[in-house]
Amino acid sequence: MRQVMLMDRSEWIAALRRQLEMDPARTAVILVDAHRGHLDPEVATMPVAPEDAQRVREALVRLVQGARALGVMVVHVVMTHRRIPYPGAESMTNPFWRAVEAARQNLTPDRPSTISGHNLEGSPQAEILPELGPEPTDYVIRTKKRLSAFYGTDLEFLLRIHQIETVILAGINTNTCVLCTAFEAFNRDLRVVVAADAVASMYGEDLHILGLENVARCLGWVLTVDEILDHLRARAHFPVASEARA
Repeated sequence: MRQVMLMDRSEWIAALRRQLEMDPARTAVILVDAHRGHLDPEVATMPVAPEDAQRVREALVRLVQGARALGVMVVHVVMTHRRIPYPGAESMTNPFWRAVEAARQNLTPDRPSTISGHNLEGSPQAEILPELGPEPTDYVIRTKKRLSAFYGTDLEFLLRIHQIETVILAGINTNTCVLCTAFEAFNRDLRVVVAADAVASMYGEDLHILGLENVARCLGWVLTVDEILDHLRARAHFPVASEARA
């Protein structure tokens, strides 16, 4: 296979960063599958690498704590599958996932994983990481069945009634559920920001990098958690839109 070097778009990305504006009152942090099924090595059925799990969990805590302190809405979107008579779980109605299981292959290249047993309703894997809450001010969506946090859920309705303009995405996996949600948010004319240190991919580092590059060069902004919170704090010094209209 021909090797391809990453294109250097650093100047372009830096220029776009200067255009970024995030109003805390119009921003939501969306945690995509930040659950034990990916990020708790003791029970994970589709685990990221242990070192990635620790890094992401620490970054997620900083993100949600900082966001809540600024009045930014936090939404947990969790993939949950019902058990059904045939083919056993809702996930197994997808032909690709069914083929992976039939071939006895793992989506995770270096660790065992299961699709048919992943995040079944009522399982420990479908639990939100305890350090992330949810807090009483958070929102929880448990109807995610596929890669998008929008498809088949009421996420769009929730964002619309709160007049959200910017979504900050974090969680698992960088190149699938986070990236798919970024595309869907972009298609809805939302401002897309991905927290680079609060995402990871169980599929491998190469696809993690692909996901971040795809967002930064095509869809939105990629910043660290600290950079995101600095942006929000800077705007928090000014009246939010609702106060300005009052």
